Amino acid sequence: MANLDDVRGPRVRRGLAMLVAASIAAPLAFAAQAPAPGIAPVALADQPYVFDTAEQHRLRVVVVARGMNHPFSVALLPNGDALVAERGGALRRVRNATGAGGKAPVLDAAPVAGLPKLSPPFRNGGLHDIGLHPDFARNGYLYFTFNKAGRTTPAAGDQPARTAGITTLMRAKVVDGALRDVEELYAAGESGGNFTAGSRLAFDGAGHVFMTTGGPFGADAQDLGSAYGKVLRLQEDGKVPADNPFVKQAGAAAAVYSYGHRDHLGLTSRDGQVFNAEHGPNGGDEVNRIQAGRNYGWPKHTWGRGYDGAVLSESPTAADVESPMLVWIPSIGPSGIAFYDGDRFPAWKNNLFVGSVRRGEIPRTGGLERVVLNDQLQELRRETLLTELHQRIRDVRQGPDGLLYVVTDEDDGALLRLEPAS
Repeated sequence: MANLDDVRGPRVRRGLAMLVAASIAAPLAFAAQAPAPGIAPVALADQPYVFDTAEQHRLRVVVVARGMNHPFSVALLPNGDALVAERGGALRRVRNATGAGGKAPVLDAAPVAGLPKLSPPFRNGGLHDIGLHPDFARNGYLYFTFNKAGRTTPAAGDQPARTAGITTLMRAKVVDGALRDVEELYAAGESGGNFTAGSRLAFDGAGHVFMTTGGPFGADAQDLGSAYGKVLRLQEDGKVPADNPFVKQAGAAAAVYSYGHRDHLGLTSRDGQVFNAEHGPNGGDEVNRIQAGRNYGWPKHTWGRGYDGAVLSESPTAADVESPMLVWIPSIGPSGIAFYDGDRFPAWKNNLFVGSVRRGEIPRTGGLERVVLNDQLQELRRETLLTELHQRIRDVRQGPDGLLYVVTDEDDGALLRLEPAS
């Protein structure tokens, strides 16, 4: 007769195996049904917000205007109006954005007329950055970057038709609330891999305009023959300066000023120096001081990882690669960038501000980064502002009134004004 334990043992073992398998399967099933990361959309309130910050106590945030479709850039006019670029879309005007004279700001219902038409529409096509010429009060010039359509590859099999983008620099005169004398100053050629990223522009005050072109995929960023994945330097009429670093190098794009950039959606200048804010892949976001002819590493060297967590480069730095001035790990999704030199926020004098659309790949965690630097542009401390709003902060600019203005990249996009509460 068999021992009872010998008979019961296999049954118990089979039961335990089933329980273990079920305990493993349950988390997997839960993970498959888990909601996407992030919180529910948050609508901005109509009344001002008041926050306490580390060095500028009692900060008030005013919703100046809302109802815009994913704003990408803002430019404050000398008269206190604001122009807001909707990414890939229209140019909008907010009258009396500074609130001067106690008059309420008003968003014009109709877009600013005169913007080029985009045909056919494609991903990342159309309007991106806007910037006023340093002597705008005299000449009325508005510069803007615009991705126009190149060749369209027909659909084949399960691959849809795709349109190659061409990043261009354009300018126009703002006359009676419309764009006049629109002209194309520079075209970067078709982007590699039929992908065109966003672009920014900035003036150095010495007769040059700089613009960024993205190179997030492929080898464009390291290819001097491609204008993508670069900071470009042009004269204000769109011609290539004779002293650009690669202007005499055979096969190089003459407009290239620096290379090895990924997707840089922030650009500004200070005292003749130019700085960008650049997306890493998964972490490794950067602020760089742009220097002539320098290589900034992408895609060979990066502080970030792949979106699957994989290591992308053996070393984030190399002897022939310019190191970033600032790095964020995890990612903040950096965008518009500005130095503050006004008098309304004395405690923020010479601070660097960087827009953030999300932190650590979590939606609706955007904010405004404030970085305190010493005289050698070395970091002393950081503070993150506006996270309580749960908005994607896409651009930040200093207004003629010495206050800061930001735009939120949302379906119901808004222009916000930051001012002292006291």
